[in-house]
Amino acid sequence: MHILVDILRHHPEIALFLALAFGFWFGSLKFGSFSLGSVTSTLIAGLLIGQLDITVAPVLQDTFFTMFLFAIGYSVGPQFIPALKKDGLPQVVFALIVCAVGVATSYLAAKVLGYNAGLAAGLLAGGMTNSGTLGVATANVHQLGLDPGQTRAMASLIAIGYAVTYPFGTAGAAWFVSSLAPKLLGFDLQKGCKEYEATRLGHDAESGGEMANLPRMARAFRVENGDLVGRTPREFNTEFGDTLGGAFITRYRAGSAILEADTSTSIHSGATVAMAGSPQALFHAEKMVGPEVDDGELLAYTVEKIDIVVTRKAAANRTVRDLERDELARYGRPIFILGLTRRGQPVALSPDLKIEHRDVLTVRGVHSHVEDLIKSLGSADRPTTKSDIAFMGAGIVIGSLVGTITVHAAGVPLSLSPSVGTLLAGLIFGYLRSIYRTFGGIPKAGLWVFNNVGLNGFIAAVGLNAGPGLVSGLAHYGVGLFVAGMVVSLLPIVVGLYVGKYVFKFHPAILLGACAGARTCTASLGALQEAARSTVPTLGYTVPYAVSRIALAISGIVILLLMK
Repeated sequence: MHILVDILRHHPEIALFLALAFGFWFGSLKFGSFSLGSVTSTLIAGLLIGQLDITVAPVLQDTFFTMFLFAIGYSVGPQFIPALKKDGLPQVVFALIVCAVGVATSYLAAKVLGYNAGLAAGLLAGGMTNSGTLGVATANVHQLGLDPGQTRAMASLIAIGYAVTYPFGTAGAAWFVSSLAPKLLGFDLQKGCKEYEATRLGHDAESGGEMANLPRMARAFRVENGDLVGRTPREFNTEFGDTLGGAFITRYRAGSAILEADTSTSIHSGATVAMAGSPQALFHAEKMVGPEVDDGELLAYTVEKIDIVVTRKAAANRTVRDLERDELARYGRPIFILGLTRRGQPVALSPDLKIEHRDVLTVRGVHSHVEDLIKSLGSADRPTTKSDIAFMGAGIVIGSLVGTITVHAAGVPLSLSPSVGTLLAGLIFGYLRSIYRTFGGIPKAGLWVFNNVGLNGFIAAVGLNAGPGLVSGLAHYGVGLFVAGMVVSLLPIVVGLYVGKYVFKFHPAILLGACAGARTCTASLGALQEAARSTVPTLGYTVPYAVSRIALAISGIVILLLMK
């Protein structure tokens, strides 16, 4: 045992990964509907292992946290910045009010109970279930002007405060939002969501309803309609494709030979044609062309679905219908436009929608045709397993440098700090990536690693360094801190309910989702959806969640300065 302890003390990186292993394992376990999650589990593991008096170098701790901050900014940037515009402004203001109530409640509770800045920051982070608050506060304890020993002690109290208050902040808030909050609003959650689906969405969200863009598929038909005989596939597509609702011939079997749609060979009676289109269009095609047949060889051709960024200005200013018709006339076979994204936001697709420069088109077609289309429109944004580390590194450097800039106001030095600068850089760079899709790509798997390993690696280091103060901290602050955490968790929700109802006049289902988002509590959204048997609350969750992730992270510095 002594040998193992010596190894962990001399090689703290082993202890760090031990805390990560335990945290991710235990955090994945569920007790009924409750789970501690990987962050809290990793912190507890770090605190326990830290009893062995293990010290992790600050530079390693800061490196993990910097990766996390940029990743979280990058992931919410595409929603956060557009939310600042008019349509999302009420939800932005609502989220900021809820965050402000959380900060004020933490400050007042800390003052009443005689807590210092570290406990106040941990109380805010755990009560509002925001790991970004924990990280930013811990990374900026040095701004309190304490000596190194006091700074380490203060960082330990932040971690202890978070560990004590987080469990109720998650489970208690989830129960309150899904069970008690609807009663406070006088709202039948399930019935209200069903009514919203019927009157506002025009379909039942639980059953899925009807999608605007149904998937395209291919089927083979035997030609029995004499009116089609003698026409080439190109002529058929031009004359009848739109009539059928968007079903087109993609290949044609003439005897034993398989020909592409641009062939000049005419269709003869009894021939087999491969047609592609939506299920409805192919249903009409079967009635017009002839019965469906099994011809696996004819249908065995390669198609590609890909996002194309319109970077050639000459390619813009056409409608969706014009582009599809131009490609049909050019190649004799169809290209299907399945979706369009503009400035990072999906746009409802219609035949008369005009394509603009920098739009992103999701298209599907024969591989060779798609390749030619990419050349004529701009560039492809293909799925990749590679992360643009140059883009990420540049963002972190720029954000950190901006964060170090200090401005003196009335003799008081003010700065964002490198951590907040990195977070804001992630926001901007993530938003730019959502608009200019030709650079800066970080795949979801890579983003998951930077986000989760970055945060939990940082949390593990914090726990290891804070471990020696765990026992005395819990003995001195445990019960009072837990009760204070309950107040910090619930009061912002209560205020949010009545502000949302009487000031912003949100629909109750949307309001409940907004409360969950403003509290950055994913467990609350899950409990809401389960209780409602509907996804309607999600409509109010996204914008407040994105705003609060940023606002509460920055509040990690705010609460320290308020308590200073």
